[in-house]
Amino acid sequence: MPRAAGSPITSSFELPVLTIDRLQPQPVSGHLLIQERQSGDRYVAHWRDGAGQQHKKMLGRAWTRRGRPAAGYLTKQGARVLLDEILVEARKVGPQTARNSHDATFADAAAEWLRYVEFDRCRRPTTVRDYRRMVDDVLAPLFGHLPLRAVSAELVDSYRAHLVAEGRLAPRTINKYLLVLHAIFRRAQRHFGLTSNPVAGLDRQPVRPSGDFRVLSPEEVEALARAARAGAHRSPPSAPLSQEIQAAHRAQDAQDAAIFVVASYAGLRLGELRALRWRDVDFAKRLIHVRRAYSLKEEGVPKSGKVRAVPMIDQVLRELDALSRRDHFTGDDDLVFVSPAGEHVEDSALRRRFYAALKQAKIKHLRFHDLRHSFGTLAVQVFPLSDVKAYMGHADIATTMLYVHHVPQHDAAAKLSAAVTQAARSGGLGVDPARLTDEGAH
Repeated sequence: MPRAAGSPITSSFELPVLTIDRLQPQPVSGHLLIQERQSGDRYVAHWRDGAGQQHKKMLGRAWTRRGRPAAGYLTKQGARVLLDEILVEARKVGPQTARNSHDATFADAAAEWLRYVEFDRCRRPTTVRDYRRMVDDVLAPLFGHLPLRAVSAELVDSYRAHLVAEGRLAPRTINKYLLVLHAIFRRAQRHFGLTSNPVAGLDRQPVRPSGDFRVLSPEEVEALARAARAGAHRSPPSAPLSQEIQAAHRAQDAQDAAIFVVASYAGLRLGELRALRWRDVDFAKRLIHVRRAYSLKEEGVPKSGKVRAVPMIDQVLRELDALSRRDHFTGDDDLVFVSPAGEHVEDSALRRRFYAALKQAKIKHLRFHDLRHSFGTLAVQVFPLSDVKAYMGHADIATTMLYVHHVPQHDAAAKLSAAVTQAARSGGLGVDPARLTDEGAH
């Protein structure tokens, strides 16, 4: 049974009594003092780290006169800069517990796991970035300086119970924390010789997805594109714009409209749209080949790790055909959706224009990624789920199954009734067909 949040946690590794509250980082602070010496005054930094430990360090000779300091001396401002750098590092220090120096810590294991997923497993840059944020911002401040063998199942389960009791995080987010902890300790078993994984037997939080999500109807997609193409999502200029700037705005507005249409009717992720090049657009076969994705300033393989081809419906073909007739950036190696300089479009600015266009089109707020869901809900009404899985680049059919309730089944009741009747007549349901007929006659 999970221990209540805040209750004492002990470990078989003879840790002192800990609580979740004591695992929180301590306030970091510091100040400067001038220490008088016969050979000259010195600046000394005193500070307290995130573990609550006090430290001091000699920074250098103090320059207390006016004018430019002599070589080898520090002004008060220079000493303050050094102290600020020390405090930045001090905030990275987590709560301390008694441990042997030869023991690998959780911070060691987390660093090794991040190296492993980035270089050995070659995970996508965005995935590594999210993992690193979770470790640096959430897990390392709590567990970083604990010896690996000191992290028990009881401690991790108490942490889980603490997160649940706080009520700030969704069950899915709590499970992500547990999954990353599990992966870190699993890697530590191989790399550091840890004998067991304390997260292996812990229960996850129940997640009950509704299977419902916001999508745009074809009418809403058209309204969204219309608002973007008209420039309605732009703020009114504070001063008259030159003809050159107005032309650049019109080109960007038309491109925004095309991006929204392609995302809605081809199901490309934002990173895949940003990496799309004209050589990937096959007008003759009416296919879009999704070969790359762009994120964190570099191109890589799509999320699934596989190239795929998506059918190009009429609405998408019209938008891409119009873009292909612009004056610049239409060569095979050029990007389809470009910045004014022909580079990758900036994602945060595009999202802002998307939200502004939604508002101008009077469409209820939704995420840019939900445009991809619009394609999925339409595709399952036409294609088998296996085809939709391939078109959307899903690694698992279970992901595609999220759209299954959008498959039209208007005659489902009639089909099921016919199946029951047929089975009953053949005795497949253990019912006498004659009796069924007789009862049905009354």
